[in-house]
Amino acid sequence: MSDDLTRISAAALADRLQAGEVSSVEATRAHLDRIAAVEPAVHAFLHVSDEDALATAADVDARRAAGETLHPLAGVPIAVKDVVVTRGVPTTAGSKILKGWVPPYDATLVERIKAAGLPILGKTNMDEFAMGSSTEHSAYGNTHNPWDLERIPGGSGGGSAAAVGAYEAPLAIGTDTGGSIRQPAAVTGTVGVKPTYGSVSRYGLIALASSLDQAGPVTRTVLDSALLHELIGGHDPRDSTSIAEPLPDLVGAARLGANGDLSGVRVGVITELQGEGYQAGVLARFHESLGLLERAGAEIVEVSCPHFTYALAAYYLILPAEASSNLAKFDGMRFGLRVEPSEGPVTAERVMAATRGQGFGDEVKRRIILGTYALSAGYYNAYYGSAQKVRTLIQRDFSAAFAQADVLVSPTAPTTAFKLGEKLDDPLAMYLNDVATIPANLAGVPGLSLPAGLSDDGLPVGFQVLAPAKADDRLYRVGAALEALLENEWGGPLLAQAPELEVAR
Repeated sequence: MSDDLTRISAAALADRLQAGEVSSVEATRAHLDRIAAVEPAVHAFLHVSDEDALATAADVDARRAAGETLHPLAGVPIAVKDVVVTRGVPTTAGSKILKGWVPPYDATLVERIKAAGLPILGKTNMDEFAMGSSTEHSAYGNTHNPWDLERIPGGSGGGSAAAVGAYEAPLAIGTDTGGSIRQPAAVTGTVGVKPTYGSVSRYGLIALASSLDQAGPVTRTVLDSALLHELIGGHDPRDSTSIAEPLPDLVGAARLGANGDLSGVRVGVITELQGEGYQAGVLARFHESLGLLERAGAEIVEVSCPHFTYALAAYYLILPAEASSNLAKFDGMRFGLRVEPSEGPVTAERVMAATRGQGFGDEVKRRIILGTYALSAGYYNAYYGSAQKVRTLIQRDFSAAFAQADVLVSPTAPTTAFKLGEKLDDPLAMYLNDVATIPANLAGVPGLSLPAGLSDDGLPVGFQVLAPAKADDRLYRVGAALEALLENEWGGPLLAQAPELEVAR
C-alpha cells in the first residue's frame, strides 16, 4: 500500500485523497518511510521535517473530513530546494556559511504551498548557492542519481530531482538560473519546468543571479508540473520583478495535450543546439521524439539562433557579476557563520575575510573572483557590458525564431549523467552541461524538460521545449502530448524502467 502511494503521480494521489480512499497522513508517512529507506544511498535531503509534515497532513485530513473545500493538491507531500527560505526550518543554500541558519519568514511560494495544505517533507540538497551542474559542490556531501548511484543527479537542484526520481517525494521545488531545474530533470528521468521570468515570485529565494533565477516545479509528469506551477505562480507585490498578470491555463493546456493531437502547432528545431558535442544516444532519442510530434500533427521546421553560440560565455560573465554582488551580504556579521581571525586584531575586515575564507567553497570563490573582476572599473565595458549586449542579441534570436514556430525544441543536455568526480577538476567541461538550457534564462523565456527515453548507456535523456515569455501553456500542451506518445511506446513511464534502489533496513 505505502509503495503504491509513493509510485503514483501527484495528480493520481490527489484524486485518491479527494475520494477519501487514502488519508494525507498515510500518504505523508509512506513518503517519510521511503525517505528513511533510501536516503543513505541517495542523499537527496539536507533536512527532513517529519513532525511538521505529519501535522500538516493531519490538519488537511481534519479539514477535508469537516467538508471544507480544499486546493486540488491539498495533502500531497512536497520537497523544497534548500535555497528557498522556510520559517523555522534550517535553510543553508548548500553552504557552510549558512549552517544552522533558521529563517524567520517564508518565501512567497512556500506561503502558497502551506496555504494550499501540502505537507513539506524537507529541504533538498544542492550545489552551494546554486553554483554547479552536478550537486558535487554542496558543503554537505554529494547527492546520487537514482538510476546509477555512482553518477551525478545534475545540478544545482540535484537533490530535488533525485528525491522525485527515487520516489521520496511526488513533487518538489527547484530553482533554475542556467538550467538547474531542467538539466537535473533530464539526467534523472523526471519533468522539470523553468517558468517565464517573473511569473513565480522570487521573494524568499536566496539570490545567486537576480536577473536569471527562477523557481519552478520538479515532478514525474507534465500534468503534475502544471498543477504545481499554477499553485506557486502569479503576481507578488513583494517581488519587484513579478509580472502583474495572471498565469495562462496551464492545467487545461496539459490536459488538452494529453490527447496527443498537435495539429497546427509549429515546432522549431534549433540548429545550434544539436550536433558536435552531443552524445549519439541523446540525439537519437531527440530525433525519435521529433518523429512522434510530427505524427501527432505538428509541423517541424528548422530555425537558426546564431548568437546562441555565445550564450555560455555571456552567461559566465553575467552570473558571476551578479553573484559577486548578491553574496557580499555574507560577511560574518549579520547571520550564519562567524569566524574570527586566529591572530591579530579583530576588525570587521578581518572577520569578513576569515568567515568568507572558511564559509565559501572553491566554486563559489571562483565565481566571486571572476564576477568582481568583470565588474571592476577598468574591465566593466569589456566584459560585463559586452555580455549584456550578447544577451540582447540572444533575445532577438528568440523573437525571430518564435515568428517561425510556436515552440522551440532541443535536447535538454548534451550528455547523460556523468560519473561523480569525472569533471570536478575541469570547470569548463562542467559548464558545458548547460549549453542548451542557458539561452532561456538569458532571455527570460520558459522551458520544460521531459524524459525522451534512454541513451545507449541505459541512462535517461531529456527533451527540452521552449516557449515565448508568458506563453508557458504552450510548454504544457506540447510536453503532455509528447509524454503521452512516448509512454504509449514504452508501455508506461520511463521511471518504471529505473533499477530498484537497495532499501535500508
